[in-house]
Amino acid sequence: MDRDRVFQLYREHVNAGKIAMFERYGLDAVIGRRDGIRFWDAFDERSWINCHCNGGVFNLGHRHPAVLEAVLNSLESVDLGNHHLPAPGRAELARRLAATTDGHLPGVVFGVSGGEAIDVAIKAARHATGRSKIISARGGYHGHTGLAMAAGDAEYREPFGGTQPGFTQVPFNDPAAIDSAVDDATAAVILEPVPATLGMPIPGDDYLPGVQRLCRERGALLIVDEVQTGLGRTGEIWAYRHWSLEPDVLVTAKALSGGLYPITATLMTRRVHAIFDDEPFIHISTAGGAEPGCAAALAVLDVAESPGFLEHVNALGERFEAGFIDLPFSLRRLGLMMGLAFPARDAGMLAAKLLFDAGIFSVYAGNDTSVLQFLPPLVTTDAEAGEIISIVRSVFA
Repeated sequence: MDRDRVFQLYREHVNAGKIAMFERYGLDAVIGRRDGIRFWDAFDERSWINCHCNGGVFNLGHRHPAVLEAVLNSLESVDLGNHHLPAPGRAELARRLAATTDGHLPGVVFGVSGGEAIDVAIKAARHATGRSKIISARGGYHGHTGLAMAAGDAEYREPFGGTQPGFTQVPFNDPAAIDSAVDDATAAVILEPVPATLGMPIPGDDYLPGVQRLCRERGALLIVDEVQTGLGRTGEIWAYRHWSLEPDVLVTAKALSGGLYPITATLMTRRVHAIFDDEPFIHISTAGGAEPGCAAALAVLDVAESPGFLEHVNALGERFEAGFIDLPFSLRRLGLMMGLAFPARDAGMLAAKLLFDAGIFSVYAGNDTSVLQFLPPLVTTDAEAGEIISIVRSVFA
């Protein structure tokens, strides 16, 4: 099979619109071999440094040795497993995840996709409060499944009839707007601490603590969507720690898989998780918490909690910030959660193409196309960081 055949089959069977866009912009890569911070074209010697990481899936790079070994070892004795039966790996992973919140969120529900995990969070919040209203940020992103889609922007839900009653959007980082929206019908506010699809705006110091305070005062819950910000991306194991929050629910996905086996988790307080004590089969996920995925996630936690790991992430972030000085964009950054904000609309799209041609893969922010999402792997070495900075400077200086 050659490149043209791959594109032809994709056009016929997978996504003709995506192929048309790739061809229009000269994005002709077909992903082949991958290792560490790079992936190679399947049909030639070109390679790209992955500075998108699929929204954080590849926080530890491609095929991290420890995660790969854990998954391969697990496959010698386990398979998907049975969601009806307890399993040692699933039990240990639940314990480890709860411990990352210092026991504040001890209840865990496993899933396969981020959207599924968000659906669980919203369902549980509605049950715990007896309320139905869900407030989210305009321009944010929580997934494309039912309730997750309903919490997103209209352009993603209206074509599918996904508009549902009880969902309200407000501008992000706007205290007055959230104050007006949270009322005695509100079950939960769901927010990404740093919304990637919105262009990585960094909230004001008082914004998220203020949202939490409003929720407490008015009987609503706070759900933090850490699908992209979690597991070290912002320089803390969870981004909510930057603001000393105590969320009622936390959602993690993407990076938890190590890029090798899909797994997600929704972490909850005892109060929110109580529905699963009373109704143990009220929610099931056949592949949720698959045992090879648990092995991958445990290895991911081993790396993310290893001595010096978060210090390395923060040091890299500072190095990128220093290396990007005087370039024609402003840097939005929390740890290695970075957005390159250009002054012109759609400039993020052009920047993605220019970097692609120079050997860096990155993706613009879908809801603010002036911003380029810039998410290098957290395991990037100092030498690799220097290479990335050199390429970016050569393109934009």
